[in-house]
Amino acid sequence: MLRFLTSGESHGKALTTIIEGIPANLHLTEDYIEKHMARRQVGYGRGGRMLIEKDRAEILSGVRHGLTMGSPIGMHIINRDFSTGTGPDGVPWLDEMNVNPSDVPFESITSLRPGHADTPGIAKYMQTDARNILERSSARESAARVAAGAVARRFLEEFGIQVNGHVLCIGGIHAQIPEMIDWESLEATPYHRENTDGSKIAAVRCADPVAATRMIDEIDSAREAGDSLGGIIEVIVTGLPIGLGSHIQWDRKLTTRLGAAVMSINAVKGVEFGAGFTQADLRGSQVHDVIKPQSEWEKNKEGWLNPWPRRTNNSGGLEGGMTTGEPLVVRAVVKPIATIINGLATVNLTSGDFVEKAHFERSDITFVPTCAVIEEAMVSLVLADAMLEKFGGDYMDEIKRNWRGYMNTTGPISS
Repeated sequence: MLRFLTSGESHGKALTTIIEGIPANLHLTEDYIEKHMARRQVGYGRGGRMLIEKDRAEILSGVRHGLTMGSPIGMHIINRDFSTGTGPDGVPWLDEMNVNPSDVPFESITSLRPGHADTPGIAKYMQTDARNILERSSARESAARVAAGAVARRFLEEFGIQVNGHVLCIGGIHAQIPEMIDWESLEATPYHRENTDGSKIAAVRCADPVAATRMIDEIDSAREAGDSLGGIIEVIVTGLPIGLGSHIQWDRKLTTRLGAAVMSINAVKGVEFGAGFTQADLRGSQVHDVIKPQSEWEKNKEGWLNPWPRRTNNSGGLEGGMTTGEPLVVRAVVKPIATIINGLATVNLTSGDFVEKAHFERSDITFVPTCAVIEEAMVSLVLADAMLEKFGGDYMDEIKRNWRGYMNTTGPISS
């Protein structure tokens, strides 16, 4: 079983994560993990925090000489803002977030933000300062998830499985996505246009350059209005074998596991697979994916025969809670960020009295492009777990041997 935990607060000393279940002899380096953590930091609409942090996960355990040992992998991500920055009340973060008792005065956060974890959190944990809730519920925690997800992605790559995410919509601007996305070009093009002064405008991780430019304009408009934006993200996974997951119990269905993982991302309010909610308006004959006859089967780039291929992929690569062998397509709706420059009206935590503006701290206008990278991480973690469940083993050669044996038996029984 693959599992992971994270710890740490947004402005605390560091974030940590432990991932357990990765087999021995997997090639893994800090540079590989850093590459994906850097992708999390890119995106137009991000706030000043991304100019401060240089996210790099230091591997503390579980890896020796570039190879995993089969033991838990511990990683440590320093929050540079903790040692260099100050909070909105002027108190340095190293005092504000000191783990020891401190005599340094600081201002408690009492004006609760609608849409954030503040209100249910202070009630549940009986707190008088909303910072004790918002520090952990911050999307900064996702840096630790992306580090863990990078380890899972490295494992999946050994089987030719590729995980790619992109943006479909920001602020009501919907992209026209090409039938085939050039993922390498999307990654290699960090900018979509230049300002009039020649300075660069960062990408929004969208494969439609026309829509991307309009998204950037909408982000600028929201910033000027002191508001925030949401959107839609999509992850596409290729190279998956047929039969991951199970129909036997509700919690073993891959749809259940993927849905829970993606819904756990900050601000995600809905998940769909393949054609998703549009299927509600169609008849069954328009929805279900017809299986091709064996005469039309083709080998994939790894040389494996893709058994039981489909003419369409409206199911998004999942039937009965199991993979079909077609690309897995997972889409998520991200609500606008709850921390808004022109804060909404709210109430005071201690008195319940009206407050004109909710608390505001340095924040993004949108982090939809970042959410695509976080979704990649969460999907990778679930799929790595499903692969280990299906093919077992304590070291990479053992797992690959089991995988190859299975891949040779998934076609028609008579073949």
